[in-house]
Amino acid sequence: MFASRPAVHPVEAPPPATTDPAEQQPRGVLMKDLPGMPGTAGGLGLRLAQFVFAAVALAVMASTNDFPSVTSFCFLVAAAILQCLWSFSLAIVDIYALLVKRCLRNRRAVCLFAIGDGARSGHVLDVSYHLSGSRVEMHS
Repeated sequence: MFASRPAVHPVEAPPPATTDPAEQQPRGVLMKDLPGMPGTAGGLGLRLAQFVFAAVALAVMASTNDFPSVTSFCFLVAAAILQCLWSFSLAIVDIYALLVKRCLRNRRAVCLFAIGDGARSGHVLDVSYHLSGSRVEMHS
């Protein structure tokens, strides 16, 4: 119904197909070496930085005096522990990939990392919202 007509929008004939695979263009944009991809030195550095910052945050939170008295604060510490475990496990996977020179840039691995990072960040965000709401109630 809404298709354009050739008289209004002329269509040119496609170029002839070449048989040489070196001359053929890829169908989509291929980005092979992105900084921070799993299995690269940049990805390992980012995961180790995530682990260090989560460990420092966990140490600061656990060193307070009223840590066990606020339930939502305990949830935030649990979220920091999950962050430490997730980042450390992916750092180990990156170290393994670098040692055996294996590429972790396949679709399943990247989807697993993205889903895990999204679930973990959503959990931390949810706990921080809960913590801020309980702190507002305590001070009012």
